[in-house]
Amino acid sequence: MNSRQIQRVGITSKPRKPEIREIVPPLLRWLHERNLEVLMDKETGANVDDSKPCLSRNEIASQADLVIVLGGDGTLLATARAVGRRPVPILAVNLGGLGFLTEITLEELYPTLEKVLAGSFQTERRVRITAEVLRNHEIISSFLALNDVVLNKGAIARVLDFDVWVDSRFMSTYKSDGLIVSTPTGSTAYSLAAGGPVIVPTVSAFIVTPICAHTLTNRAIVLPDSVTLEVAMKSHQESVYLTIDGQVAIALHSDDRVRVQKAESAIELIQPTQKTYFEVLRQKLKWGER
Repeated sequence: MNSRQIQRVGITSKPRKPEIREIVPPLLRWLHERNLEVLMDKETGANVDDSKPCLSRNEIASQADLVIVLGGDGTLLATARAVGRRPVPILAVNLGGLGFLTEITLEELYPTLEKVLAGSFQTERRVRITAEVLRNHEIISSFLALNDVVLNKGAIARVLDFDVWVDSRFMSTYKSDGLIVSTPTGSTAYSLAAGGPVIVPTVSAFIVTPICAHTLTNRAIVLPDSVTLEVAMKSHQESVYLTIDGQVAIALHSDDRVRVQKAESAIELIQPTQKTYFEVLRQKLKWGER
């Protein structure tokens, strides 16, 4: 992509983030000085004294040639779910803490934008997954996730049984508090906390990780992302929820099945030129430190 192709820039941000009031106005001026049209989501507009109408994140993703995300990983996850099949590059700026996904710092924002407008930038393709809830053999809900989909229990502290099929072939029954199906991008999120492996984001894989497994032989497994996974609950008395990227949840019925597949389209994350994925891991996970 070169600078002539970028005409509309979308901005999404974390709601109620005080720094947004200081960051966005100069950013708007910078973009307008370069004759770029700016689209803001409602969360950003609520923090900025601007009379221009704001759009939903879905509308921004469908119209912008570049999306700037101001916030943390949660803001990026919400924005990534709003992106449809249109391959719009996303520049994610970390205003939060841990930030595995939002790798670009606020100090790097303008130098990175200069390179983007000059056409001198690289993107990394991140696979998303779809999760469909099947009830009586019909799809009642469908979701997109960048990190993971999680089946976990409600308030009752009982062990759950999950049957897992891979391409219609029975794999195993997991006895655990829950089950995570993660993308490589999400391998450093909930899956990692539950004992799953770190997977480089460009690897074509799914990770199935039990939460607090009650059988010692139940371990995380890495599968090719070309497979179709189906998960069914064998527990009929406990409440079970399906959670998408830790942000959207739906209560499941006892006979529901959850089908997980690789989404038809991925997202494109703009990468910092001076930083590798392993540098991010060393910084965030404190690898090699005592």
